Amino acid sequence: MAEAITIARPYANAVFSIAQEKGELKAWSDLLAVLAQCVNEPEMQSIITSPAVSDEQAVGLLADIAGDLMTADAKHFLSLLAENNRLLLLTDITVLFEALRAEAEKSMTAEVISARELSSEQADKISAALKQRLGRDVTLSTSIDESLLGGAIIRAGDLVIDGSALGKLNRLANAIN
Repeated sequence: MAEAITIARPYANAVFSIAQEKGELKAWSDLLAVLAQCVNEPEMQSIITSPAVSDEQAVGLLADIAGDLMTADAKHFLSLLAENNRLLLLTDITVLFEALRAEAEKSMTAEVISARELSSEQADKISAALKQRLGRDVTLSTSIDESLLGGAIIRAGDLVIDGSALGKLNRLANAIN
């Protein structure tokens, strides 16, 4: 996996530079998401790796699937990936592209796992506090885990805040022992 990310990095940097230069970060983000989803399908992987399918055919198929999202630059990018046998790296390229985009746009997604569903007021307060602490716009991704008993766990990049009742009980148990 680390090797794939290392190989994907220059491609992600290149496509990010093109997208940023042309002001098309959102369009490229949408396109790469579709392409990454395609190459994650086992059927598509077998088509891409098949010696009976030419690079042009594989690129054409992906272009057809992407439809209106496909541009001349994108088709050229896919051809370059196909020529270098890197189409299967589209998922890693997408992950790296999204990280570069978030950095450029000073935004990020924070995961909030709570014992109960958050009210919109609670979500707004968490988002505002994270924005102040991290200096970025924060989009929340919420989920519910009733085993936390109460409170929430927040993960934003490298930052993890465990304010759950279960986490507090575990810390108390460790302090006693």
